[in-house]
Amino acid sequence: MGFSLYSDLLERAVKALKSGQHPNLDRPLDHGAEIDLQLPALLPDDYLPDVHSRLVLYKRIASAASKDELREIQVEMIDRFGLLPDPTKHLFGITELKLKANPLGIRKIEAGPTGGRILFDGEPKIDAGQIIRLIQTRPKEYKLDGADKLRFFKDLGDSQRRIDQVTDILDEVCG
Repeated sequence: MGFSLYSDLLERAVKALKSGQHPNLDRPLDHGAEIDLQLPALLPDDYLPDVHSRLVLYKRIASAASKDELREIQVEMIDRFGLLPDPTKHLFGITELKLKANPLGIRKIEAGPTGGRILFDGEPKIDAGQIIRLIQTRPKEYKLDGADKLRFFKDLGDSQRRIDQVTDILDEVCG
């Protein structure tokens, strides 16, 4: 185990203990919700050729605790390297979506051109009544798939807007 990994594990354990929780040792490397929108989300090497700088920025983006922190990183990158290419815009958008999903108890969001699904953890922090209303009023758009999955059916073919559309769906589902 490298020092960086050790530091990350220790930091998570201390943060959990300070907040009055027990560290989850079964999932020590859990980084929150997984987001798969079938979009390239990366820092292309033709935008940022230095491998070390790319790795540092990936870590900063993944470690950002708020939308404001992500905005600061974006501004800095535009200032240093120029306008963001589409895969990098996707990376920031997906990271914002992850920040929004984590406190709601969402384990995974998957979406493609025709819809997707949201997987909830054991104790999601959402209004179940809102989900039931959506399913009842818009049965062609939303369906339950087991106790912990919500499927949504929507034209998400435009890859440039997919992140915004999935964010809107998340807002509808979680109120």
